Amino acid sequence: MAEDPTSNSDDDMSAWAEALEEAKSAPARPDGSDNGGPLFPESSVSASATADAALGDINRVLDIPVQLSVELGRVKVPIKYILQLAQGSVVELDALAGEPMDVLVNGYLIAQGEVVVVNDKFGIRLTDVVTPSERLRRVSKN
Repeated sequence: MAEDPTSNSDDDMSAWAEALEEAKSAPARPDGSDNGGPLFPESSVSASATADAALGDINRVLDIPVQLSVELGRVKVPIKYILQLAQGSVVELDALAGEPMDVLVNGYLIAQGEVVVVNDKFGIRLTDVVTPSERLRRVSKN
């Protein structure tokens, strides 16, 4: 029987919640500092060790596959219209011909571009890339 893939995620989240609660309710440190401060005082961690840790963290995610998709346009239609679609049907989209297309990673806009053909294959040339700060702002809205 297959396991529910969300069960591990829920267990992980509850474990984090419990750990955070324990940290909040733990007695004060002998030096008088509270438990809300950093786990490692800045003096005990060198700048190079911090940089190495950050580089190690980013290297962990570089090989994770993500879904990259290019969106031509969108339209909302009632289900009865979808059920009437047949071969040769035309669906009118909200985008105009020649407009830049949205490039999405896991459903989040990261760039816009134009269609190109290279060696008989379609591709997209990026014309505008969303800045990392703008991507974070958009993600936090959702």
